[in-house]
Amino acid sequence: MPNMKFFLYARKSSESEDRQVQSIEDQVNRLKALATSMKLEIVEIYEEAKSAKQPNNRPFFSEMLERIELGEAQGILCWQINRLSRNPVDSGTLQWMLQKGIIQSIQTIDREYKPSDNCVVLSVESSVANQFIIDLRKNTMRGMQSRVDKGWMPNMAPLGYLNSKDEEGRGIIINDPERFDLIRKMWSLMLTGAYSAQQICTIANEEWGFRTRKMKRIGGNPLSESGIYRIFNNQFYSGVIPSGKAWLKGSHQPMVTLDEYDHVQKLLGKRGKPRAQKREFAFTGFVRCGECGCLYTAETKTKHIKSTGKLKTYNYYHCTWKRRDMRCTQRTCITEEALTEQMEKELAKITILPQFRTWALESLGIEHEREVKKRSTIFDSLQKTLADTYAQLDNLTRMRVRDLIDDSQYTKERDRLKLEIENLQGEIKKTESRAERWLELTEQVFDFATYAHNAFLKGNLQVKREIMLALGSNPTIIDGKLRIEPHKWFVPIVDAYPAIESLFQRFEPAEKGYVDCKTDRFEAVGSTWLRGWGSNPRPID
Repeated sequence: MPNMKFFLYARKSSESEDRQVQSIEDQVNRLKALATSMKLEIVEIYEEAKSAKQPNNRPFFSEMLERIELGEAQGILCWQINRLSRNPVDSGTLQWMLQKGIIQSIQTIDREYKPSDNCVVLSVESSVANQFIIDLRKNTMRGMQSRVDKGWMPNMAPLGYLNSKDEEGRGIIINDPERFDLIRKMWSLMLTGAYSAQQICTIANEEWGFRTRKMKRIGGNPLSESGIYRIFNNQFYSGVIPSGKAWLKGSHQPMVTLDEYDHVQKLLGKRGKPRAQKREFAFTGFVRCGECGCLYTAETKTKHIKSTGKLKTYNYYHCTWKRRDMRCTQRTCITEEALTEQMEKELAKITILPQFRTWALESLGIEHEREVKKRSTIFDSLQKTLADTYAQLDNLTRMRVRDLIDDSQYTKERDRLKLEIENLQGEIKKTESRAERWLELTEQVFDFATYAHNAFLKGNLQVKREIMLALGSNPTIIDGKLRIEPHKWFVPIVDAYPAIESLFQRFEPAEKGYVDCKTDRFEAVGSTWLRGWGSNPRPID
């Protein structure tokens, strides 16, 4: 069109997706030459170093469109369509202005777009430019996740570390030989509790001559107060890297341990950002409130001891108070030490002497032989009855074949016999199991009663939890007192063991050579025990 005016628009993104594109200066020179050869009038040249993947992100581009709407120019001269837009919002604006004739021409280095042209062509090319950004984002995220999976943080390493490459050219993070030890000293000073973050910052800058890492435009300056807090709040120094909302173990060398990091967060107080973590407690998840029935929970509180300057941690248990239909009055907290002490007292009620365990099991072995004989007799009887029932079922089938009974009689009697066979088979299986496991289950209970108390004192949280669950059911706390109902196989120990132990002590031989009446005494103790014990102990869960 005669007298058509153009805006020349050259863009180079600061993002990585456009590194292969011609520089702004080269774009301008080439487009000027094109305008000269085509005799196009350029009103103004817009140069912009902004990414086009987000709408409303380029002030010069927006200004250019506004001026076109005011009639200051009718066309745009650019290198490629992707220089104008890489998002559907800006692409739609350009297509609409072109369709309405507000823009008369979009001239690129290799073709022209006019209002009369097929709009599909411009739409496809704009979509291709937008899809490039989408694919690039996917590839970038995949590459970053791959680095995270291998334990490497995908962005710039914090102070004390450097970004580097391994022998295969893959990005890794190494220690900064100039600053790693100095920053470790900062952590050491903070861990003493005798220095504030500001004091450590002053010491590092004035006494150690610490300077930040020098980069192209920034760096090489003393450490700022905000910088020291960024160091002490950065979990990267404890050997982990962020992955979304989670933290994964990093492949870089940790500067501090996780415990040291947590300790510094406590010292920092409100300025700290403690690591989110899941604490484990020995008695949560199964102990309930004796009043409302809600589970007990636990929390950790840290107290600063002024006399020593150290921090001491306490674990407290209390009701969760989650019931809405009643107001629980149990507001007393109980410490883990007090709860452990009460648990020890409960275990003491079922604790027996190791010598008694050995001698009593010897007597129970004799009872086991009797149990096996009794079970064998029962087993033979059940087998005979089962064989007779199978014979009845066979006879019933023959009677039906000879038409001696009708279908209804046959079906009714057959179902009765099958049910009887199923019950007999179940009884036989239980009899076999009882005969095989009776002594084994008895030994489990005796082993628990002998060794559980000592294992509870020396065990970790998991061991203490398992022992408490094995001891009894329905543990509750009311008014700070633990109540637990021992499993029924421990009841004879709780009720009768003190008297049995006294009797056992009188039977115990004074010398190893005194064995003449040992068996009789074993049987006496075993008989006394078994009167309360019964012959069907259950296993420890």
